[in-house]
Amino acid sequence: MKDDIAATVSTLRSRYGIGEPRIGIILGSGLGGIVEQMEGGHRVPFSAIPGLPLPTVQGHQGELVWGRSEGAELLALSGRIHFYEGCSMAQITLPVRVMAGLGVEILILTNAAGAVNSEFSPGEIVAISDHINFMGDNPLRGAADFVDLTQVYSRRLRDLAAKAAGDLGIGLKSGVYIAFGGPCYETPAEIRAAASLGGDLVGMSTVPEAIVARSLGVEVLGLSLVTNMAAGITGRPLSHREVIETSARSADRFQTLVKAVVKSLAKQERES
Repeated sequence: MKDDIAATVSTLRSRYGIGEPRIGIILGSGLGGIVEQMEGGHRVPFSAIPGLPLPTVQGHQGELVWGRSEGAELLALSGRIHFYEGCSMAQITLPVRVMAGLGVEILILTNAAGAVNSEFSPGEIVAISDHINFMGDNPLRGAADFVDLTQVYSRRLRDLAAKAAGDLGIGLKSGVYIAFGGPCYETPAEIRAAASLGGDLVGMSTVPEAIVARSLGVEVLGLSLVTNMAAGITGRPLSHREVIETSARSADRFQTLVKAVVKSLAKQERES
């Protein structure tokens, strides 16, 4: 796999002129608007990356975009591949390995999530403090080394995000994200189980990417946009349409926060 990743990285550099961006971001359902605001964005379709399938889910464009944002070089994945799309863990985490190979040291993972915690509301943003993997697989299966996951989601980056949110007057909560394999939304019984285990949010992504990123020494910030209350909490049925609609309504605020985080990181890099 290492040789394949190295070949892909070499091709992306030579064909598309990608430099060595230190900051990467993976954009979840309906959150791809950030790439539209990047300066000098170079777009690389997923089809140009060997071994990476095309996304099939609404709200995921399927492009690797390199450009500048808030004074920093930024490598963004507009859309992601999910485990439930029939892909392997190796396939869905391939972009993380490619990003790390291109020089990414800090990875911002975003997603749309359901609220297990009844104190959360649709439209709120939550910094992921920890996760529980209920996906039934692990992207490092077969590896010889053990990886410490004591702190998957960087305390330093969460503090930076909290300060940026405070400066902007944007509320930022903190919570534990539980990942299920999908594609079905969870049952009310599963949500009650998730709550009893300390889960605050539920979704179908992010965790494999975070695990691989940490195995590569990449610092991770996870940000969830709450798009709906999880199954059984309100009694209403769930739909992907609700996820997309809530993402659209909250996109400007979410993007403003992400850009402020990137700006703070760029400032720290210049001062270091």
